[in-house]
Amino acid sequence: MTWDRLKEMMDNQYYPRDVRRKKEREFLSLKQGNLNVMEYATRFNELSRFAPHQVDTEERRMDHFEQGLRGDIRAMIAGQTFVNFQEMYQQAVKIARVLEESRLKKQALEAGKRKIGPPRRGFPSNKRFKYDTY
Repeated sequence: MTWDRLKEMMDNQYYPRDVRRKKEREFLSLKQGNLNVMEYATRFNELSRFAPHQVDTEERRMDHFEQGLRGDIRAMIAGQTFVNFQEMYQQAVKIARVLEESRLKKQALEAGKRKIGPPRRGFPSNKRFKYDTY
Protein backbone atom coordinates (compact mmCIF):
# COMPACT_ATOMS: atom_id res chain seq x y z
CA MET A 1 0.00 0.00 0.00
CA THR A 2 1.39 3.39 -0.97
CA TRP A 3 1.73 6.29 1.40
CA ASP A 4 -0.73 8.39 -0.63
CA ARG A 5 -3.36 5.67 -0.48
CA LEU A 6 -2.85 5.33 3.28
CA LYS A 7 -3.24 9.11 3.75
CA GLU A 8 -6.39 9.06 1.65
CA MET A 9 -7.86 6.23 3.73
CA MET A 10 -7.06 8.09 6.96
CA ASP A 11 -8.58 11.31 5.63
CA ASN A 12 -11.74 9.42 4.69
CA GLN A 13 -11.88 7.90 8.16
CA TYR A 14 -11.16 11.01 10.22
CA TYR A 15 -12.69 13.80 8.12
CA PRO A 16 -16.42 13.72 7.40
CA ARG A 17 -17.36 14.03 3.74
CA ASP A 18 -18.68 17.61 4.08
CA VAL A 19 -15.42 18.71 5.76
CA ARG A 20 -13.36 17.11 2.97
CA ARG A 21 -15.48 18.89 0.33
CA LYS A 22 -15.14 22.22 2.15
CA LYS A 23 -11.35 21.79 2.32
CA GLU A 24 -11.26 20.87 -1.38
CA ARG A 25 -13.18 24.04 -2.29
CA GLU A 26 -10.82 26.03 -0.05
CA PHE A 27 -7.88 24.52 -1.93
CA LEU A 28 -9.41 25.30 -5.33
CA SER A 29 -9.89 28.95 -4.37
CA LEU A 30 -6.57 29.33 -2.51
CA LYS A 31 -4.60 32.48 -3.42
CA GLN A 32 -1.42 33.88 -1.94
CA GLY A 33 -2.96 37.24 -1.09
CA ASN A 34 -1.13 38.76 1.89
CA LEU A 35 0.71 35.55 2.76
CA ASN A 36 4.39 35.28 2.00
CA VAL A 37 5.41 32.51 -0.44
CA MET A 38 6.40 30.11 2.35
CA GLU A 39 3.08 30.54 4.16
CA TYR A 40 1.20 30.14 0.88
CA ALA A 41 3.15 26.95 0.02
CA THR A 42 2.47 25.50 3.47
CA ARG A 43 -1.25 26.17 3.13
CA PHE A 44 -1.16 24.83 -0.45
CA ASN A 45 0.43 21.58 0.72
CA GLU A 46 -1.95 21.19 3.67
CA LEU A 47 -5.05 21.64 1.53
CA SER A 48 -3.84 19.79 -1.58
CA ARG A 49 -4.37 16.47 0.17
CA PHE A 50 -8.12 17.13 0.02
CA ALA A 51 -7.97 17.50 -3.77
CA PRO A 52 -5.46 14.83 -4.85
CA HIS A 53 -6.92 14.67 -8.36
CA GLN A 54 -6.01 18.37 -8.82
CA VAL A 55 -2.33 17.75 -8.08
CA ASP A 56 -1.89 14.17 -9.30
CA THR A 57 1.03 15.08 -11.55
CA GLU A 58 3.98 17.38 -10.96
CA GLU A 59 2.85 19.57 -13.86
CA ARG A 60 -0.68 20.00 -12.49
CA ARG A 61 0.72 20.71 -9.03
CA MET A 62 3.00 23.44 -10.40
CA ASP A 63 0.21 24.93 -12.54
CA HIS A 64 -2.15 25.18 -9.60
CA PHE A 65 0.56 26.65 -7.35
CA GLU A 66 1.50 29.22 -9.99
CA GLN A 67 -2.11 30.31 -10.49
CA GLY A 68 -2.43 31.12 -6.78
CA LEU A 69 0.70 33.28 -6.59
CA ARG A 70 0.43 37.07 -6.40
CA GLY A 71 0.48 38.72 -9.80
CA ASP A 72 3.95 40.27 -9.53
CA ILE A 73 5.53 36.94 -8.57
CA ARG A 74 3.45 34.93 -11.04
CA ALA A 75 4.50 37.24 -13.89
CA MET A 76 8.16 36.51 -13.19
CA ILE A 77 7.60 32.76 -12.75
CA ALA A 78 5.44 32.35 -15.86
CA GLY A 79 8.23 32.60 -18.42
CA GLN A 80 10.42 30.01 -16.73
CA THR A 81 10.51 26.24 -17.04
CA PHE A 82 10.87 24.09 -13.95
CA VAL A 83 11.71 20.43 -13.52
CA ASN A 84 9.62 20.00 -10.37
CA PHE A 85 7.49 21.74 -7.78
CA GLN A 86 10.38 22.23 -5.33
CA GLU A 87 12.40 24.11 -7.94
CA MET A 88 9.42 26.36 -8.74
CA TYR A 89 8.81 27.00 -5.05
CA GLN A 90 12.45 27.95 -4.42
CA GLN A 91 12.43 30.35 -7.37
CA ALA A 92 9.20 31.95 -6.14
CA VAL A 93 10.78 32.48 -2.70
CA LYS A 94 13.82 34.16 -4.30
CA ILE A 95 11.66 36.39 -6.49
CA ALA A 96 9.51 37.42 -3.51
CA ARG A 97 12.65 38.25 -1.50
CA VAL A 98 14.06 40.42 -4.30
CA LEU A 99 10.73 42.22 -4.76
CA GLU A 100 10.50 42.88 -1.02
CA GLU A 101 14.06 44.23 -0.88
CA SER A 102 13.28 46.48 -3.83
CA ARG A 103 10.11 47.73 -2.14
CA LEU A 104 12.00 48.50 1.07
CA LYS A 105 14.73 50.41 -0.80
CA LYS A 106 12.10 52.46 -2.62
CA GLN A 107 10.38 53.19 0.70
CA ALA A 108 13.67 54.33 2.24
CA LEU A 109 14.38 56.61 -0.72
CA GLU A 110 10.93 58.16 -0.51
CA ALA A 111 11.32 58.68 3.24
CA GLY A 112 14.60 60.53 2.56
CA LYS A 113 12.85 62.88 0.15
CA ARG A 114 10.48 64.40 2.69
CA LYS A 115 9.38 67.95 2.00
CA ILE A 116 11.79 70.57 3.15
CA GLY A 117 10.25 73.73 4.53
CA PRO A 118 11.25 77.36 4.17
CA PRO A 119 14.09 78.72 6.30
CA ARG A 120 13.13 79.77 9.80
CA ARG A 121 14.18 82.95 11.64
CA GLY A 122 17.46 82.75 13.43
CA PHE A 123 18.94 80.34 10.91
CA PRO A 124 21.09 81.24 7.94
CA SER A 125 18.84 81.75 4.92
CA ASN A 126 20.96 79.54 2.65
CA LYS A 127 20.13 76.41 4.71
CA ARG A 128 16.86 74.49 4.70
CA PHE A 129 15.70 72.21 7.47
CA LYS A 130 13.13 69.46 7.65
CA TYR A 131 9.94 70.27 9.56
CA ASP A 132 10.31 67.30 11.89
CA THR A 133 13.70 68.41 13.23
CA TYR A 134 12.17 71.12 15.42
